[in-house]
Amino acid sequence: MKALFLDRDGTLIVDKVYLADPAGVELIPGTAAGLARARELGYRLFLFTNQSGIGRGYHTIEDTHRVNARLEEVLGLPRPVFEDICIAPEAPDQPAVYRKPSPRFILESIARHGLDPARCWMVGDSAADIGAGLKAGIRAAAVRTGKVDPAGVPEVKSGRVPVFANFAAFAETLT
Repeated sequence: MKALFLDRDGTLIVDKVYLADPAGVELIPGTAAGLARARELGYRLFLFTNQSGIGRGYHTIEDTHRVNARLEEVLGLPRPVFEDICIAPEAPDQPAVYRKPSPRFILESIARHGLDPARCWMVGDSAADIGAGLKAGIRAAAVRTGKVDPAGVPEVKSGRVPVFANFAAFAETLT
């Protein structure tokens, strides 16, 4: 069993910073086609999103559920799109349980769903995304569609983690 663990903001949708309104969901071009391709190739999809706005009191977990539901709606793919969704509500100054770069969600999902770590990827736009994947013992890929320039991430600089223009470009490399 193979899987993709996917960051949300800056990877699949435009990062609007503390997005709480489903009307603000804006797909990054090619996202739906890339996810469709991954599914056709047998990848199971998992959404893994840090939402510190919850821990900071800017919005609620219910707001985040509505944004995620809107994401699935605008993708236009058979639902549910994601096998599981992990929302890490911790603010940076709070004890981290699931907040990336914690690999906990990935490790739990691998065990629960019988996934082969050698056939799994974490895809995201930040050092925290990449760190979560690498700490879980899976491959990681960076995309240039977020707020952070992945060229500054040590694992990217060293060539350990490939960088793609966007998720669609990454999905084209899947086999």
